[in-house]
Amino acid sequence: MSSQRVLPVILSGGSGTRLWPMSRTACPKQFIALTGAETMLQLTVERVADPELFEPPMIVAHPLHADLIEGQLGAAATLILEPHARNTAPAIALAALAAPAEQLLLVMPSDHLIHDADGFRAAVQTAAATAAEGWLVTFGVRPSRPETAYGYLRRGAELAPGVFEGEAFVEKPDRETAGRYLADGCYDWNAGIFMFRADVYLQALEKAAPEISAAARAAFESGRREGARVLPDPDSFARSPSDSIDYAVMEKAERFAVVPVDMDWSDVGSWEALHEVSPQDERGTAIGGDVLSIDSKGCLLRSSGPKLVVVGAEDLIVIATADAVLVVPKSQSQRVKEAVDALRAAGGNEGLGV
Repeated sequence: MSSQRVLPVILSGGSGTRLWPMSRTACPKQFIALTGAETMLQLTVERVADPELFEPPMIVAHPLHADLIEGQLGAAATLILEPHARNTAPAIALAALAAPAEQLLLVMPSDHLIHDADGFRAAVQTAAATAAEGWLVTFGVRPSRPETAYGYLRRGAELAPGVFEGEAFVEKPDRETAGRYLADGCYDWNAGIFMFRADVYLQALEKAAPEISAAARAAFESGRREGARVLPDPDSFARSPSDSIDYAVMEKAERFAVVPVDMDWSDVGSWEALHEVSPQDERGTAIGGDVLSIDSKGCLLRSSGPKLVVVGAEDLIVIATADAVLVVPKSQSQRVKEAVDALRAAGGNEGLGV
């Protein structure tokens, strides 16, 4: 473990459309209590709250959510308010510019679930020395099944105990290919969690994606600060291409490493994924809110609005809010994004918050 504390950079710009109708533009899934009493953002911040290991976090978010974040976290974090959605590579650049050059950054989404927080922190400590030496480190989740919804990382030679040279980022596979990855033993799920020095990331970005680098730097240098809020210049940031850290930087990096970790992780990327991590009754049904379930099997039933009564259903997702009801087969829950797109096309975005 490096002697310096790690600065968590929490990315909170996502819209969470696959968890509509509970997740809305004004209040996406990271600000909702999906798995307990605390929101996903609050749980994320709690995982990096040890002052011996971590600096107070930076949160990169949309200006629309600034008051919501401060209401959930108080004044415990620096907010970098990106004026336009430009994906993760430019967002991380803003955080790196706001940090000291040799500061270790731990970059992670705000809306993932990690049950084994101790395992996660142990992996951070394992990765720190390699990151301090100038490597771009990514955390790979050891796969437990042939999953087709995640990208994968392929590990190479071991660089240090628990740290491996990264050989490739791999796109989401079909089921047969995912089965081969699982049997091979050298592939991990890409959790979208990274660690590197601020200056190392900025140098890699400038080399691999100079237009993103230039726009982010101009936006930061021409921006302003209001208390704990950092407001980059909108016109400069608008000139940045929109790209992820995976495509813009990591896939082109000369020195990237992988730290595999068992931490009981889920990206909670669909209602089916939430069903998998939720407490279930003896028939495999998970219930939240004012719900009466009679002989329902393998369902996720949640209501934050009217009383929801479901009888004899099997493998269904039923979500009710004050102004909308979603019904979808559990196996097709990834298609909720299609419903959101259709609502937007029909002009329902204002009333339904999409």
